Amino acid sequence: MKPIHLVLSLAPAALMLSSAVQADSEPGLQSLGLGLSYSPSPYAGADGSLSPLPLIHYEGERLFWRGLTGGVHLIERDGFGLDAIISGRFDGIDADDFGRDELAENGIDRDLLEDRDDGVDLGLRATWTGAAGELQATARGDVSGASDGYELALEYGYPLHMADATLMPSLTVSYLSDKLADYYYGTLKEEEARGVSRYRPGSAVVPGVALGLSKPLGERWLLNAEASYQRLPGRITDSPLTEGDSGRVGVRVGLSWVFD
Repeated sequence: MKPIHLVLSLAPAALMLSSAVQADSEPGLQSLGLGLSYSPSPYAGADGSLSPLPLIHYEGERLFWRGLTGGVHLIERDGFGLDAIISGRFDGIDADDFGRDELAENGIDRDLLEDRDDGVDLGLRATWTGAAGELQATARGDVSGASDGYELALEYGYPLHMADATLMPSLTVSYLSDKLADYYYGTLKEEEARGVSRYRPGSAVVPGVALGLSKPLGERWLLNAEASYQRLPGRITDSPLTEGDSGRVGVRVGLSWVFD
């Protein structure tokens, strides 16, 4: 089973990871570790996913890599940064992973469905950091030919320092374009030609909240954990491909070794 919405759920985690390692560190590999992520699937009858996560944090003079997102720093000045980014979109599902009985209840024969492929996105991310916290605005679009759609996201996080730990509550809202939402949550032309009833949700807005924790363990180890919640709109939960549950909770935990 593929990790659904993994990149979206890791957005607050990227804030935690970048803030946990000091900004004045020498360029190079900052930390390296491994994590686990669990997220229930929005698709009808599909199992939730427990997925290993590579926790890689590299910061060069211009290039960077954080978790599952890499890119190039275009502008860095006075609390403002603009990056060109590349990231995976892991919203795909194999047709065989749908629940046959659950789809039948929604009037769909699983054998008539196509796979939904994972994608690769390119985009821009602007970040404003100050005493009031951190605000990120991201625009990214599929360049792999999976959905040919795009996503616009806004995220605000405020770090709370408690003893040697940092808590990061954050708010997120994402706009999914019609091509993106239609591909992952609607029916495809090939399926409709086989007799599947047409359903196209169109563009959708997905709000969410998250709470992250970053805590050093000794001199070199860093614990990161996060719980997140997303509210799926009716046009997605009404899809015959989904379970119909509007609320989705995700959990992530990881341990990293911090370099000099």
